[in-house]
Amino acid sequence: MAPSGGPRLSGMQKQVLSLYREFLRAARSKSAEDRCKIESIVSTEFHNNAKQVDRKNYIYIEYLLRRGKKQLDQLKSPATVGLSSFDVSSPQNKTQH
Repeated sequence: MAPSGGPRLSGMQKQVLSLYREFLRAARSKSAEDRCKIESIVSTEFHNNAKQVDRKNYIYIEYLLRRGKKQLDQLKSPATVGLSSFDVSSPQNKTQH
């Protein structure tokens, strides 16, 4: 059992949580308005991926980690004021007449 009493985390889970915390830390360096937007986008992205990505799809998770680290590096730049997000999934619930 882990010292905190919770379940032990795998190395990859630790990397994901570390990346999440780093995004939140980086958001602190931005304006209050931008910080709120960044935190919202980061939270939404991580929660959506937690629900939609199969935990055993290690290759895709590693890809997401690499992509996240690149985005984090961009966010840390003083020239960057915020993040944006877009959904590339296919439209759902199309109705045909």
